[in-house]
Amino acid sequence: MQPEPKVIIPGRRSPFSSLTRIFFFFCLMIIFLLQGCATRSHYQTDPKWIGYSENGKASYYAMKFLFRSTASGERFNNFALTAAHKTLPFGAKVLVTNIKNGHQVVVRINDRGPFVKGRIIDLTRSAFSKIADIDKGVVNVEIRVIE
Repeated sequence: MQPEPKVIIPGRRSPFSSLTRIFFFFCLMIIFLLQGCATRSHYQTDPKWIGYSENGKASYYAMKFLFRSTASGERFNNFALTAAHKTLPFGAKVLVTNIKNGHQVVVRINDRGPFVKGRIIDLTRSAFSKIADIDKGVVNVEIRVIE
């Protein structure tokens, strides 16, 4: 007995190939969406900024900015060690030292600000909590670009 030959009807596709294509399409869409959410530009700090220091007041961001876009295009995350400065380049690593107690934290610049007179840097809540009590709100700091 010979097996029956497979009948192919012109212009008709098997349901499996359609499902495979749909699955493949959705997988690609998910990959592209995840890539768009995960990409972060890599910034190279100009060597002339290394060693730059400044003294002044530091504060921290309000929770209302959580997950909004920063000036660098990243989503703001209050739990990351990042900061805003008016002129330092994006991606610069800055050592922030609380002048009163000597506590330090290294943050990455990813936003512009602060826009309050007398303040030199806005830290995320997480970064601020490493150098001072959140209840203080504003502290005197020294900032130094290290990378």
